[in-house]
Amino acid sequence: MSEVSFRFANENDCGLILEFINALAVYEKMEDEVIATEDVLNEWLFEKNAAEVIFAMEGDVEVGFALFFHNFSTFLGKAGIYLEDLYVKPEFRSKGYGKALIKKLAQIAVERDCGRFEWSCLDWNQPSIDFYLSLGAVPMEGWTVYRVSGDTLNDLADD
Repeated sequence: MSEVSFRFANENDCGLILEFINALAVYEKMEDEVIATEDVLNEWLFEKNAAEVIFAMEGDVEVGFALFFHNFSTFLGKAGIYLEDLYVKPEFRSKGYGKALIKKLAQIAVERDCGRFEWSCLDWNQPSIDFYLSLGAVPMEGWTVYRVSGDTLNDLADD
């Protein structure tokens, strides 16, 4: 890995962020699920400040990205950081950029006095699972993620 640096995304990066999201979706075999647009990303990331994006940089090139936001632990009484997406371009993998992004997010969590740093991983993604375990992360035994979205979400809201 060359010298890694980081930069937070700004409004001019919506196209680049969408490129990373689409590349991640292809890797996860979920490309049909991406409906985000540059305008939607701009609204939610930069107008509503609902999440943040940080890029791992090699020189002037964005080689990886992480999209994260704050959650809250009632038991700790503190905010945490939830990593929604992390992606490193294939040609830059196995060079330490993924680890550098995770370490940077851990630093941000500590700087912001967060109580936790969490994320989810697809069950079939063994390379990522092995990577996360190597960092000392532990799976949340006994917890299952539930989701309501699309028409189901709308129907639930109407009832």
